[in-house]
Amino acid sequence: MIRVVGNRARAAIIRSQQITGLTPDVIAELITEIGPLWHERHQAVLTSRPRRRAVGAGAKHKLVFVDRLLATLVHLRHGATHDVLACWFGVDRSTITRAIGEVRPLLAIRGCTVAPDIRLRTLAEVVDHLGASGQTGIIDGTEVRVRRPAVGRRDREKFISGKNKQNAVKSMVVTDAIGRLLFCSPAEPASCADITHARKLGLVKLLADGPAVEILTDAGYQGLGAQTGGRVVTPPHRKFKKNPPEWYEEMYERQRKAHSSRRIRVEHGIGHLKNWRSLARHHGRREHMSDIIQAVAGLLSHQQVATLARGTRT
Repeated sequence: MIRVVGNRARAAIIRSQQITGLTPDVIAELITEIGPLWHERHQAVLTSRPRRRAVGAGAKHKLVFVDRLLATLVHLRHGATHDVLACWFGVDRSTITRAIGEVRPLLAIRGCTVAPDIRLRTLAEVVDHLGASGQTGIIDGTEVRVRRPAVGRRDREKFISGKNKQNAVKSMVVTDAIGRLLFCSPAEPASCADITHARKLGLVKLLADGPAVEILTDAGYQGLGAQTGGRVVTPPHRKFKKNPPEWYEEMYERQRKAHSSRRIRVEHGIGHLKNWRSLARHHGRREHMSDIIQAVAGLLSHQQVATLARGTRT
């Protein structure tokens, strides 16, 4: 098998943001951060079972950690299949599958980066961050199409989206007022309503008991405002359903437009997420979607912070 990725090709991949979606500086930070974690887990696996030879004996890895990370990034960014990546890196398909399965969870647990020294991993940390910084949060749900569950599965209908009428999973996305990603929740079957998903994540309790935070949402979250003391702001209700006066119709449209113009930033954040091919449509196992969504959100937020910092320096 011909090995396509050598030292020069690896350097070219790292330099190209079009291939990985990340700048070389961000990839270097990932190698420094994720590399020791991967080696630690790998050594723990080697020492966890009886051995005839010492740890480290035998054949060495054909796929070094940097290549494992790059293969995972290309897979997430462009949806390249494991077969294609195996030919590219000159290894067996099972090696690529195992490498992505090891690196992707490490990327998922990183959380979303909001500053070089601040990283948010839970919804509680997001609420505390918004309260401490006095920022407005924006929440919306997003869906990713997945394969239809096999015939005979008891929970087969749970994945059918009531909105799009297709099999999908759903995640709740939180951004700040300028659209920077703060949090992506684990995936839920798409039949779960947005407001139900938010309640399952504990948003109501966090806002009721936590700092005074303004959260903008769409009409799918109506009802949370009363439960959180007005901290969740939804579009205004229409008071006149039939024959409304002209003055009310104008005021109603003006209020809805003002709310929509503030909330649109979360749609931009979701749009950046969907630029990663693995979130446009998922063809693999549905149970991997939580790791994929959170890994992409963490990578994208890290890149956003690095871009802002570079702009500030220049």
